[in-house]
Amino acid sequence: MTKQIQQESTLAIGGMSCASCANRVEKALAKVPGVLSAEVNLVMETAQITTQPDMVKPEQLIDAVLAIGFQARLIQQENTQTAVPEIAAPKTVQLAQKNTADFWPVLLAALLSAPMLFAMLLSWMGGQVQLPGTWQWALATPVQFGLGWRFYKAGWRAIKSGSGNMDLLVALGTTAAYGLSVYLLISPQHAQMQHLYFESSTIVITLVLLGKWLEARAKKQTTTAIRALNALRPERATVLRNGQAVQLAIDAVRVGDVVLIRPGERIPVDGMVQQGESQVDESLITGENLPVSKKNGDKVTGGAVNGEGLLQVITTTIGAESVLARIVRLVESAQAKKAPIQRLVDKVSAVFVPIVMIIASATLLAWGWLGADWQVAILNAVSVLVIACPCALGLATPTAIMVGTGVAAQHGILIKDAEALELAHAVKTVAFDKTGTLTEGRPKLIEMQAKASNQDYLLTLAASLQAGSEHPLAKAVLDAAQAKGLLLLPVSGLQALPGRGLVGLLGEQRLHLGNARLMAELGLDLAEFKLASESLEEKGLSISWLAISTQDATPTFTSTLLGMLAFGDVLKPTADKAIKRLHNQDILTVLISGDNQGSANHVGHQLGISYIYAQVLPEDKANIVMQLKRDHGLVAMVGDGINDAPALAAADIGIAMSGGTDVAIHAAGITLMRGDPALVADAIEISKRTYAKIRQNLFWAFVYNLVGIPLAAFGLLSPVIAGAAMAFSSVSVVSNALLLKRWRPAAD
Repeated sequence: MTKQIQQESTLAIGGMSCASCANRVEKALAKVPGVLSAEVNLVMETAQITTQPDMVKPEQLIDAVLAIGFQARLIQQENTQTAVPEIAAPKTVQLAQKNTADFWPVLLAALLSAPMLFAMLLSWMGGQVQLPGTWQWALATPVQFGLGWRFYKAGWRAIKSGSGNMDLLVALGTTAAYGLSVYLLISPQHAQMQHLYFESSTIVITLVLLGKWLEARAKKQTTTAIRALNALRPERATVLRNGQAVQLAIDAVRVGDVVLIRPGERIPVDGMVQQGESQVDESLITGENLPVSKKNGDKVTGGAVNGEGLLQVITTTIGAESVLARIVRLVESAQAKKAPIQRLVDKVSAVFVPIVMIIASATLLAWGWLGADWQVAILNAVSVLVIACPCALGLATPTAIMVGTGVAAQHGILIKDAEALELAHAVKTVAFDKTGTLTEGRPKLIEMQAKASNQDYLLTLAASLQAGSEHPLAKAVLDAAQAKGLLLLPVSGLQALPGRGLVGLLGEQRLHLGNARLMAELGLDLAEFKLASESLEEKGLSISWLAISTQDATPTFTSTLLGMLAFGDVLKPTADKAIKRLHNQDILTVLISGDNQGSANHVGHQLGISYIYAQVLPEDKANIVMQLKRDHGLVAMVGDGINDAPALAAADIGIAMSGGTDVAIHAAGITLMRGDPALVADAIEISKRTYAKIRQNLFWAFVYNLVGIPLAAFGLLSPVIAGAAMAFSSVSVVSNALLLKRWRPAAD
């Protein structure tokens, strides 16, 4: 395959507020000659640009962004050799800037608006309270032109790019209300004009600022997934140099270095075991909840946790090429490609704004040319703008989302991503991880078979040998023994046999507990249990064997097989209910697991899951999710482990189980706080309810405009009535959204 050198550049982009902003930046960068591709990550506020080598200078890319009104600076630039169509070497993208947002503008705007809002509410209830006009002007002006200045800037950028957005609508509507109020305030007839419209402009700006603040907080939460993944990589490694153990920074480790990994340490590099045996927890990569035996020649993965043995590992992969770095890249890439929801407001705003301006202008000219007083013409034109002020339009979506997320959180469904809430109503496929998602994630003693003794004695010996151990299988044995009330025997001289099991002394006898390899070393024949053990392994269970050795006169030890113990995970109590509820909604279910085929099939068939994928690595999980999206439409991924993070990010909606890893929770838009899989259907249900409220709110918001604008244009609505209609539209939208509070999940 032909090698092609490409130049990769990363820009930090400032000033983006919505998906249309990101699209405009992408289009501007794509127009630069020599640019092969450009992808803008709105969450991380970065742009990844691939260019032909030596064809494009960073200054050209920055100028293209500056020309459309955004800020840009170069983060990094490098040449990469890629074999087309392979993906370029992964790298960690630096955050452009902290996604932080100050709350003080929202609070200040609310404090300045409160006196006018209070007076307006009293007047609605028949009160006669009215703030002096100059006081209203003094309160509204800093809100309009200070706190609201951001909307003017964003609206001006939209005008320059030939498009419309909510910022432009807010700027136009609030300016109309403010301008009309100033006109009425300074007009000679002000004594007869009992109402001004300063409160309309200030309240709209306050509410929109609140929505922007909530959006910024959501952006900040999404970037924690990448920081959590990077935190898995140890900062230092113990490297053998000239026979001496030397502590080095991880960036100083080179391919071919021998790294010493002590018990309990996190493995710092990808490599191959050169010396030693141990059990390694690789659940972050494979999803397998049981430790994996490692010996000479076996591969180990950076980020995994070493068990009880000392390992010497030859480094085979470092830095950007490591498995952990690839997982980071997959999460970054999936987040960058996750298209934001295209809200109805964004689609129509580009048409709505110029139409309103045309109608207002036509109203002004028509009334003026027909011979009426130009003051009447101005008032009618302003009435058009006031009735078209996008207060209800701006509240329609955020109020429904805020109420929907609030009531969901009360019932154990934490929705951190408003896009996930809006998208989940259309889910066609739900993909589940197995371990910790549909199953408990903790091995239990499922079955025992004793050869020459009863099962209680077999369990007593196994538990006595493992008393005090924190190994997952040991805890399963001890829990089973405790449940039966068995008394443990004194076992001494415990010795771990890495990769095989352990041995201890019971009086003059030796107890051996471990895998088939240990039994083979003892010269024991397992044929008697062959059929039973194979049947259990087909169900995905793990087998441990218990033997006892007695010293004879020679003196040598003669070993006797006592029996076997089978360990496995158990289904969560609500797993069956969760799958049935999804099937009742005509939603396809899929199991994607890193466990062996037997275990995955056993769980999948027991629950009636439609499709089963087993022994799947993280990158393959993401690929399967992408294929499901192409074949079946909108996909939700449910998982709890680090290995699920790329798939959670690649899915349209990521759903993480509480009790899982922080990485999975950060990568997902929805977290089930009780770890109950039945809540998946409830999350989809609250999404459907919320989406319905959004559609209803938008319908009524547009109805007010479609009915009110013509009436205002024909002079049938005074500015006072127009302002009242606008306020009533906002009240109706908020009241409709509050009906979501009555929702209750079926899982409760």
